[in-house]
Amino acid sequence: MKDVTITVNGETIKARVEPRLTLADFLRDQRRLTGTHLGCEQGACGTCTVLLANEPVRACLVFAVACDGQHVQSIEGFADDTVMSALRIAFKEEHALQCGFCTPGMLVTARDIVLRSKDDDEKRVRTELAGNLCRCTGYMGIVSAVRRVIREQLARGPA
Repeated sequence: MKDVTITVNGETIKARVEPRLTLADFLRDQRRLTGTHLGCEQGACGTCTVLLANEPVRACLVFAVACDGQHVQSIEGFADDTVMSALRIAFKEEHALQCGFCTPGMLVTARDIVLRSKDDDEKRVRTELAGNLCRCTGYMGIVSAVRRVIREQLARGPA
């Protein structure tokens, strides 16, 4: 067992974890943050995507001990985030939701895309979303939602 201190969604957590415990299992089982979904548990599907030190990562591939002293933000930690709020609205209005299993990881990835984008190029958005699998939607609504929020952000100007 190893003692770690991880800031999760703004709350500093001190915990004792097994060295092989993944960040995804830590969030779900020890913190009860079940918005971080587990799909393939091999990093291929993207359902477990969270922010680690403000970068998107697959929580199923990161050990909790490696997060000692780090900041983690799961889907539950975006309540006051304006970009995430715009994405949630756009996902609903662009019909980007069906079963919802991929949605948390898709939203975290989409937020990162929006924040880095200089234009709403469809090919680039599709390429950047390629690491997040959705078995329901066919991606049209998801891509439309992300592109819409990019356009809205660009029209608003720099933060």
